[in-house]
Amino acid sequence: MEALSLYELNGLVRQTLELTLDSTYWVQAEISELRVNRHCYMELVQKEARGEGLLAKARAQVWANRWAFIKSTFEGMTGQSLVAGMQVLVEVEVTFHELYGYSLNIVDIDPTYTLGDIAKRRQEILRKLEEEGISTMNKELPLPRLLQRIAVISSATAAGYGDFCNQLIHNKRGLAFKTQLFQATMQGNDVERSVISALNRIAEQMDAWDVVVIIRGGGATSDLQGFDSLELAENVAQFPLPIITGIGHERDDTVIDMIAHTRVKTPTAAAEFLIHHQEEELDLLEDLASRLIDSVTDTLQQETTRLKLIASKIPLLYSEVKAREGIRLQRIANVLANSSIQYISQAKGRVDLLHQQLMLHAPMLLQNEQKRMELMESKLKSAHPDHILKLGFSIARINGKAIRNANDVKEGDEIETTLAVGKIRSRVEGLNRGENQRIPTEGSEG
Repeated sequence: MEALSLYELNGLVRQTLELTLDSTYWVQAEISELRVNRHCYMELVQKEARGEGLLAKARAQVWANRWAFIKSTFEGMTGQSLVAGMQVLVEVEVTFHELYGYSLNIVDIDPTYTLGDIAKRRQEILRKLEEEGISTMNKELPLPRLLQRIAVISSATAAGYGDFCNQLIHNKRGLAFKTQLFQATMQGNDVERSVISALNRIAEQMDAWDVVVIIRGGGATSDLQGFDSLELAENVAQFPLPIITGIGHERDDTVIDMIAHTRVKTPTAAAEFLIHHQEEELDLLEDLASRLIDSVTDTLQQETTRLKLIASKIPLLYSEVKAREGIRLQRIANVLANSSIQYISQAKGRVDLLHQQLMLHAPMLLQNEQKRMELMESKLKSAHPDHILKLGFSIARINGKAIRNANDVKEGDEIETTLAVGKIRSRVEGLNRGENQRIPTEGSEG
């Protein structure tokens, strides 16, 4: 039997494929890897319907002479770049090379298929949010009357963040806003994790903020994929403060745009929304102030007229009252004059008597009080613990508390005994509790 070389066998496979297969096929697949080095090299896969297991895999390439056209057409229609994880519909030539083996040569990519898949994934996320009953939770939150304390989620270096701050600071009516940046990655694979982390930091100090603003500058639509995330959408939908998004893309809405409280096109538009909201409140306050001034002015005018009318009647009323009260006051004055003279005379007599008694008894009272104080001082000195200790007594304490009963002590306790001079520490080895004896308490007999 004649044997074939490997090269001959591979050549036979190549010829067979070329003779039996059509020139091109349209194939549905997912891009699992993609790199560009003049030519574009991909790995296409098909996954199991449930789970992440692979059913098929193939190498594919777009040669440089086709890549520029395919890339431009795809991005122009979808607004996105081809990236790993994207579902695509590709037109391929099946090729087999004796050295490099089987691969697919991509000659075209259908952008409408990818657009449909992106829309499908967004709808699936919105459907899950609807099933969870949270899709409109953030939209239903009332906007506070004052929107002055703004928590901003953005990249510190994003041009959109600078535009947002400048717009707020330089508003025409000089409205004051307080902003703080909660920095996050706004494009790439870390968007979901980073923005959720920023929301969690804001939630820890929720009472310090009136509203949250998520903003980024312009850019490719492919940069927005991180905002089409179920977990991020769940966090935004259930966040306890109203969220305003200004993602900076005129053409397309992300999932979080759809479920946030308010969606505007750009960071500048987000600032304008906040300024306009505050201007409406300021206009309302100015209108109320104007109406209040008018009302107070009218009331003052009415009261002034009424007071003038009353004032014109006062002289006549005063004359009548003066005539009646003059007689009564004169009578009262006469009675008070007579009573006062008698009362003062009696009071002076009492004061003189008290002065004589005080001068007579004061020396004796002072002498008695002096003796009583000396006696009390002597008793206090005798009762002082230092005096008692000098008589040969001692004070035993446990844990700083004086011991009055052997029942308060147990073997092994450490006791501190205070003498007239010094202290002794000892340990209890035996006890005579004196069961039939009783320590008299203060005020008892025995």
